[in-house]
Amino acid sequence: METAGPLVRADFATGPDWPAAVAGAFIAAALFFVLLSFGVSIGLGVSSSSPSWRDTSFALAFLSGLYVLLSAIVCFGVGGYFGVKLQTPLRPAPAPEVQFRDGTHGLLVWAIAVVIGALLSLLAASSISSHVLSGQASTNTSSAEPLLSYQLDRLFRSDHGPEGPSSYERAEAGRILLTSSSHSGVSPNDRSYLVRLVGRKTALPAADAQRRVDSIITNSQEAIAKARHSAVLVGFMLAAALLVGAAVAWEAANIAGRERDGGPIDYSGWWTLPRFNVWKASRDSSRDRRAEVP
Repeated sequence: METAGPLVRADFATGPDWPAAVAGAFIAAALFFVLLSFGVSIGLGVSSSSPSWRDTSFALAFLSGLYVLLSAIVCFGVGGYFGVKLQTPLRPAPAPEVQFRDGTHGLLVWAIAVVIGALLSLLAASSISSHVLSGQASTNTSSAEPLLSYQLDRLFRSDHGPEGPSSYERAEAGRILLTSSSHSGVSPNDRSYLVRLVGRKTALPAADAQRRVDSIITNSQEAIAKARHSAVLVGFMLAAALLVGAAVAWEAANIAGRERDGGPIDYSGWWTLPRFNVWKASRDSSRDRRAEVP
């Protein structure tokens, strides 16, 4: 008669151990913030709207993504480990159930850490947006200013012209340049208006103003496209890092659970996510059918 497996002590009599899970999540979130800050300080930041970022090589982008991935592995592994290591054993349970419960607890630590990071990001974004909106109310700056500030500087650059554009005219020009990334592009009326505005503010001849406007519109379109590509790259790398972090948190939680319960630990087979051994089941069924043949 087969047994259900050895009995070990597990913490699931009253559901998840929330204090331990929250503690592990805060450890993971704090460590992730420290590692990302360190990465930005050494030049591995992957989020910026400056012209230097748009000219970043693929190698630097790849290294930045690899650093984020390794940071997620370390942080969520540590968080999942401590989140289960701090649990209080309550009652005996079969070993497979313990493994599943510990892994789920590691996923809980991962989820809480992700929520903490998302809330901090939302708070930072809301603070930045409120500051930008207050600045727009006072100086009429455009949302294009952080992204296309260099293009706007080149658009109105002049050594001998009259006074430069007002804050409203600069913001209006920025909003027009933003339409360069749309399907229809800058409309002929907006293009003509920019030519007249540049000619009036820089004292350039009409032909020179036309060439400058055409060049700046093309450069703005390229800058917006590169910024979009970088945003997609950042989003993909963060999503991949978080998914890998979930798997690492599961395994680290199982390792901590085995240490907590005094069981044997085999680090050679580190990937212990629940899986179906299809080939073994197929071999067993084939062996049974051969045994039934007279």
